[in-house]
Amino acid sequence: MIVNLEKSKEEFLKYTENYDLENGNIKRKQLHSLRVMRISKEIAIGLNLNDDEIKIATLIGLLHDIGRFEQYTNYKTFRDNDSIDHGDLGAKILEKDIRNYIETDKYDEIIIKAVKNHNKYAIPKDLTGELLLFTKLVRDADKIDILYESIEIFNLGNELEVENSQISPQIFEKICDKKQIKRTKNMQKTPADTIVSFIAFIFDINFKTSFQIIQRENYINQILDRYNFKDKQTKEEVEKIREIANNYIKEKTLESD
Repeated sequence: MIVNLEKSKEEFLKYTENYDLENGNIKRKQLHSLRVMRISKEIAIGLNLNDDEIKIATLIGLLHDIGRFEQYTNYKTFRDNDSIDHGDLGAKILEKDIRNYIETDKYDEIIIKAVKNHNKYAIPKDLTGELLLFTKLVRDADKIDILYESIEIFNLGNELEVENSQISPQIFEKICDKKQIKRTKNMQKTPADTIVSFIAFIFDINFKTSFQIIQRENYINQILDRYNFKDKQTKEEVEKIREIANNYIKEKTLESD
C-alpha cells in the first residue's frame, strides 16, 4: 500500500490538536482540510488516475493547508500579505514531517511542491508533468471548497454590510474579462468586491470534473442568492456576473476531455 490514508488522517488530526481547536478560525481550517481531501479524491477519480495517483491526490488535499495552523497561531490572521505565505510554510513543515503521513519518499517532491504552490496567484511555469497535474488538482479542490465556505461560513450575520456595498469598476471589469482576481486590499475595496472575487475563482479552475462539481452544487447561484443588494446598478452587475459565471461553467462541463 503506497499510503494508508486513514492513518494519514489520524496523524493530521493529531497534528491539529497541537493548536487551539476551540478557536473557530483554527477549527474551520481543520474541517476545510478534510473537505478538500474528499474533493481532491473526487477530482482524481474523475480524471481516471490510477489507484496510487488517487491516493497521492487525496493526501495532498488533506495536507494542503497544514501551514495555516501555525500561521494563525503566530499572526492571528490568514492573510498571507499580513503574515507569512501559508503555502511556503506548509512546504517547510512537510520537509520535516512528511514521514508522519507517508512511508515512501517516492512522492515527496510532488506532495511538497503541490502544497507550496496551491495558494499562489499563478502556477510557476517550471512545473511540468506530474508536478503540474497534482498542483492543478489541489488548487481546484481548494477553490471549490472556498466556494462552499462562501455560502455556509463567510459573512454570517454581516449580510447587510455586503448588501449595502457596491462592486468596484475594476472588479466588475475583471469578471467580464473572465479573469481571476488578486485578493489584495488595493484590489478589493468593498465587501461586495470580496464576494464576487470568490466567484472569479472559476476562471482559474483546470479540470472538467471540477466544473461539474461546481455546477452540481449550484455554488454560483447560492453565493449570489444569499444577498439582496440594495443599489440598482449593483443588482444589474450581479446578474451579469451570474450569467457570465454560469455560462462559463456550462461551457467547461461540455468540453471534451
